[in-house]
Amino acid sequence: MAKQMMYCWLSIPLSTAKQRFNIKTAPLSSRPVLASARAQRSISTASKKKKKKERNKSVEELVVVKNDKEKRRTRSEKEYEELHSFHQTESHVPVMLGEVVDVFSSLTLRSFIDCTLGAAGHSSAIIKGHPELECYVGMDVDPVAHAKARAHIDALLHSTHSSLKPHLLFKNFKYIKSVVGEIDDDYNLLSSGVDGILMDLGMSSMQVNNPQRGFSVLANGPLDMRMDPRASVKAKDILNYWPDDEVGRILREYGEESNWRWLQKKIVQARQQGGLHSTGELRDLIQGATHGTKGGRQGWIKTATRVFQALRIAVNDELNTLEKSLHACFECLVPGGRLAVISFHSLEDRIVKQTFLKIIEGNEGDGDVVEEEAGKRDLRKTRNDVNEKETWIRQMVQGQSGTILTKRPITPSEEEERLNRRCRSAKLRVIEKIR
Repeated sequence: MAKQMMYCWLSIPLSTAKQRFNIKTAPLSSRPVLASARAQRSISTASKKKKKKERNKSVEELVVVKNDKEKRRTRSEKEYEELHSFHQTESHVPVMLGEVVDVFSSLTLRSFIDCTLGAAGHSSAIIKGHPELECYVGMDVDPVAHAKARAHIDALLHSTHSSLKPHLLFKNFKYIKSVVGEIDDDYNLLSSGVDGILMDLGMSSMQVNNPQRGFSVLANGPLDMRMDPRASVKAKDILNYWPDDEVGRILREYGEESNWRWLQKKIVQARQQGGLHSTGELRDLIQGATHGTKGGRQGWIKTATRVFQALRIAVNDELNTLEKSLHACFECLVPGGRLAVISFHSLEDRIVKQTFLKIIEGNEGDGDVVEEEAGKRDLRKTRNDVNEKETWIRQMVQGQSGTILTKRPITPSEEEERLNRRCRSAKLRVIEKIR
């Protein structure tokens, strides 16, 4: 029976079958449209697959970059909790306190200079851990930091019944040689040298949290940004009066901002409307100039952070001061003495790294020293003979004049980064003068 029905079906003409069974077919004119729709769907599917593949590739590249960065540094394994309580009541928590203590723990410190005193968080720990200390010098240009530091150190010395007489000086660390000369009559530091020197290049929370200083991106205040209130140049002077090209150079070189041309144009245009005089006005300008760019709120905040960094560096001439000061600090060390430097952005860290390489090679000239070139001249070598008592040292770089104890910079522990987000970009590098 089924065979008969199939036979009948096949024997019926197509036109008759359409009428009998109400079969509707698309007109010939619409068939190219259907084919075009199918082609578009196919292209759309292929495009989605391609975008997904590109996203996966981007994620893989980010993972590779992250892993590469991890290889270039040494993550600290220091327990953070045991030292966090040292200043748990203070608004400013010293960064990498335990790591700094470890750097100088194996030395007999008879003399120590803190080039960036701040609230004396690091200094207090050093004084407490080295009762043999005979000469202590703290330097800073911030009067508020001086007041807090003196209170902390005086309280510490009183509680420990120490006879140490600290020298707290209102000076920039670029004058370290003259400072050593000033107190030389009592300690003979010019001839003997200093046992330990510390430089913490970051801003303290006291400075960032005070809107009147002009460092905060989110809080409104005057465009100041001077570390030393006695200095003459303010951030508003640069934005409103410096040449256009110089403003662009500052954004490009000190902020590493890719959108510097557009921002420079907007800043110059703002001068015609009376200029920029507050951090809020600058923030609004940046937010407007970056409107519609990728990243949303985080996008313009990151741009603003780079712009504020650039202005702060220019106002305080930080990078030019840093390299000269590193050379001066090393020259002040006693043979076997150590210089520890904590930096917070790539520009600073690059200068510290390259200057340390120059120092150990006995190169006092200007210009960058490339690592490969230094290796060809065979003026330095990597050492792995680490002292068991100083487990924080992983690899050293030996040179003619000194030893870099941190071939790769030490960065905060994961626990410290979790508890103190402002420390996450910190890098610690240490150099020791050859005995």
